[in-house]
Amino acid sequence: MAKVTLDTLDIKILEILSKNAKTPFLEIARICNVSGAAIHQHIQQLTQDGVIKGSVFVLEPTLIGFNTCAFICLNTTSDANINTITEELKKIPEAVECHLTSGKSSILLKVYTSDNTSLLNVLSNKIQTISGVASAEITISLKESFSRQVQL
Repeated sequence: MAKVTLDTLDIKILEILSKNAKTPFLEIARICNVSGAAIHQHIQQLTQDGVIKGSVFVLEPTLIGFNTCAFICLNTTSDANINTITEELKKIPEAVECHLTSGKSSILLKVYTSDNTSLLNVLSNKIQTISGVASAEITISLKESFSRQVQL
């Protein structure tokens, strides 16, 4: 995918939306000193270009029963098909992020479970049963210190 060129208005819009995706277009227009139609057009173009992937409400996992967050480094067999493995990982509801990586491991997976017993179940009965997964190394997150969007 080619890099998208952003103008100063695009950058200002993205800064505002990255702080609060629910900011009304007219409020953004007022801050940027342009029309609401201009904001709408820019946001539509940014979405078309793939710069904006969407807007979501961010859930706090621990408040809804997901008390264990873990990062799982997966090592694959030499004949493994990474695309097939990632498609299988996508079917696991506890998996929230999947990254292809360099280094010792091939895949970094972020999962949320209710507790360590559930984590063991996900690992043993869902992840390690996928063809091509050779081994896994788990790191449990004790606390998320921060999470943020990229800074412009």
